[in-house]
Amino acid sequence: MTRITKHMSTTDVLDALRKADGYYITNTARDMSQSDYKNRILLHTDLLAAPSREAAGYFSLEITGGASVHVDILRKQVDPFLKLELLREAMPDTMFQTLCRGVNLFGYRPYPQNVIRFTVREFAKYVDVWRTFDFMNHVPNMQAVFEEVAKAGKINEPCICFSTGPEHTNEFYVKKVREILDVTGEDIILCIKNHGGLGTPKRIGELVDAIKQAYPELPIHYHGHNTDGNDIGRITAAVLAGATIVDASDHAFTGFYGPPPILTVIQTLKDYGKTAIGIDEEAVIETSDVIRDERQYYAPFEAQIKGFLPTVQIHKLPGGAMGSSLEQASKGGFLDKMPDILHKELPRVQIELGNWWSVTPGSQILWTTAVSNVLEGERYGNVSGDLKNLLLGKYGPFPFYRPDDWIYEKAFGPDWKKILEEEGGIDEIEDMDIEQERKTLAERIGKEPTEQQLVTYLQHPNDAVDFFNFEENFGKAYVLPPSIFFREGGFQLGETLVFRDHNGQEHIVEIGPEQQTESGETNIYLNVDHHQRVFIFEPEKQGNTESTPKISKDEIVALAKMGDIRASFAGNVCGVNVEEGQEVKPGDQVVVLEAMKMQTPIVSEVAGKVVAVSVKVGQAVQPGDKLVKIEVEEE
Repeated sequence: MTRITKHMSTTDVLDALRKADGYYITNTARDMSQSDYKNRILLHTDLLAAPSREAAGYFSLEITGGASVHVDILRKQVDPFLKLELLREAMPDTMFQTLCRGVNLFGYRPYPQNVIRFTVREFAKYVDVWRTFDFMNHVPNMQAVFEEVAKAGKINEPCICFSTGPEHTNEFYVKKVREILDVTGEDIILCIKNHGGLGTPKRIGELVDAIKQAYPELPIHYHGHNTDGNDIGRITAAVLAGATIVDASDHAFTGFYGPPPILTVIQTLKDYGKTAIGIDEEAVIETSDVIRDERQYYAPFEAQIKGFLPTVQIHKLPGGAMGSSLEQASKGGFLDKMPDILHKELPRVQIELGNWWSVTPGSQILWTTAVSNVLEGERYGNVSGDLKNLLLGKYGPFPFYRPDDWIYEKAFGPDWKKILEEEGGIDEIEDMDIEQERKTLAERIGKEPTEQQLVTYLQHPNDAVDFFNFEENFGKAYVLPPSIFFREGGFQLGETLVFRDHNGQEHIVEIGPEQQTESGETNIYLNVDHHQRVFIFEPEKQGNTESTPKISKDEIVALAKMGDIRASFAGNVCGVNVEEGQEVKPGDQVVVLEAMKMQTPIVSEVAGKVVAVSVKVGQAVQPGDKLVKIEVEEE
């Protein structure tokens, strides 16, 4: 059989998969970037790899989705839509694939239905295969995506997220497949999403076999991670049991927590008489030869702990969360606590909270809870807003069992039963006024936004505005290679940079001279390909001599009881719910802080009138920083 291309209809693709006499391969470049390089692989590198990846004959290239849309604008200064446009020019035949978090889209919490549908419609202009999952395996949370993908004539690839434990039986997963098919119909690909690389080859083989026994015409796509070094075995078992597509990535960049090497998969399955359909092995090898020298520039983003981690079978952290958690531990100064967090507290929390699936945003909830339990010294003493929402069933029903009552009491206090009764269940999220959001965005960036800019803004408002303004001031940075983009230590006046872009065209940048103006601004002159550019930098603000001194956690709690609400941890303000002059009562939400992708509502401890709001959305705060001042009502 020949390769599958994006020019084929969904019907023809599914027909080819059902008749396949071998297996197909998806190159999961996005997952490799997220799991082993904290999502930092630049478009420059992907464009270098594009010609050989196109020739390789993959079923699809997973190149967008997950956290990558956010990190594109936040850390890599590239428009996620422009990335797809440029790669499509270089790869006209290969299907592009995305990872979508269902109702959470490419973010970390639920979006309104009209935003979900708008986003899918825009991305479906570039994306052919939609791998959609929900961390609670709650099918209704994925339904809007399924419907819009079908309307766009693209391929639906719903997931069953896989984990281990006595509840995770073949019977449970086969029943879940039936729930999916009742919504989507039979014309889909089913993904077994083994995001943590859990279970043994035997276990994965049994699961694939059970699903194929129940639904013999259903194409199965196995996705796993190589965290324990055993995913080649799981892939082999999956293919031998009837899986038609498997995931792997370019061997020059594979590491420890992402997918295994494509070439190793091919070589292993050859001995079992299984052929990789449409694959050009020379092109697979060439891809790694082309990008191998780029890897050295991404070294700062590789995990702080090197080597395979068979203990993933204990802590169950997925590949993407593994790298980011190690980074957070390193920056937070608690890397030495990781053995306790990973091997003792995290498994304990997982069982206590219901043994569901540790994948975004569930993995962040489990991780931050375990970290807080260890560092704070009091288990469930500092519960995040996202964990509260989970306990209230805002993400969907618990699939196996509800956490014990004492956890609810720790989270909500003695009135937890009343709160659960009154506030429990999935909220109906009202549609957003998209036209009003369009006007707001236009005001913030000073011009009418494109549909693509609006989609990006609706998911990550503050970071999107920062990115759009960056591009307006500095142009498009995607042409820069990682050797320059990620260079540490800055650049010196008089220095000359010479580099080639992804097309092989040489560029030269001469830095300087520098000029100080009477107003204190600094002009930096750059000669870019012999065209002069001037960048103006305002003088750095001097430190505030009246800055708030650090205060203890107990002092923060005591001040809150007097109406002086302070930040209890470092984070960003993602919501301000009150304004000056507003009356509040105890329990009213005043501010929402976000840290490690988790949102925590800050509530008033007193009744009174708001007399000062010291923060705005998007602002970074440190422990002890002033948030809101409330004038307490006299009793």
